[in-house]
Amino acid sequence: MVSMTVTIKNADEQVKMRVAGRLAADVLDMIGDHVKAGVTTGELDTLCHRYITEDQGAIPAPLNYRGFPKSICTSVNHVVCHGIPGERTLKTGDAVNIDITVIKEGFHGDTSRMFFVGKAGIQAQRLAQVAFDSMWLGINELAPGKRLGDVGAAIQQHVEKQRFSVVREYCGHGIGRAFHEDPQVLHYGSYGAGLELKAGMTLTVEPMVNAGKPGVRLLPDGWTVVTKDHSLSAQWEHTILITDTGFEVLTLSAGDR
Repeated sequence: MVSMTVTIKNADEQVKMRVAGRLAADVLDMIGDHVKAGVTTGELDTLCHRYITEDQGAIPAPLNYRGFPKSICTSVNHVVCHGIPGERTLKTGDAVNIDITVIKEGFHGDTSRMFFVGKAGIQAQRLAQVAFDSMWLGINELAPGKRLGDVGAAIQQHVEKQRFSVVREYCGHGIGRAFHEDPQVLHYGSYGAGLELKAGMTLTVEPMVNAGKPGVRLLPDGWTVVTKDHSLSAQWEHTILITDTGFEVLTLSAGDR
């Protein structure tokens, strides 16, 4: 019964998902040069909002989503996810996750990357690299007939081998006409467990990796999630289409396409 709510995209819908994914990646390509000391996260939000709405003719999905007040998420240092852009001024050494979701012709593209302000510390760099590598290990498990547990297991094993931890409370998700669709894509698990993957599914893989313990807490603003032990956190995200032979990453940067 679970799979009844997982949408399989037809050829036309897959084309639209490709467009939305490419646009989301283009926003991250654009904003990278602006992530520097002295800039506020609110200024980054304004730049992205303008680029999405004016240059791309698209819609920033987070804006007013369940009451979220901004067009992007900016999660700095020990913020795990859903950081609200605002007055915070970036300083040298900060590690920032910028999470972009755009809607174009009714379809969503969702992706995030880590950016460093100037030179980041050794631990921040290593954490970001482990999160990046774990995301790709998870993505490489995607193919028809594989199971969602294979994705989570690959991520969890790599992260824990590096003495870091995987956040449990937040996960990847199906995506398409809706921002968040079934299935949930856990970033921990067991090989051979979970939903069987089928061609035409589109989903996100977006492991949140903490330098310390996996525990998180939600701030009173109702959105910002931070590490309980104040350790650093890192995350990367791609939107992926399951193909007949494996997978296609829809949110690659222009340089990686």
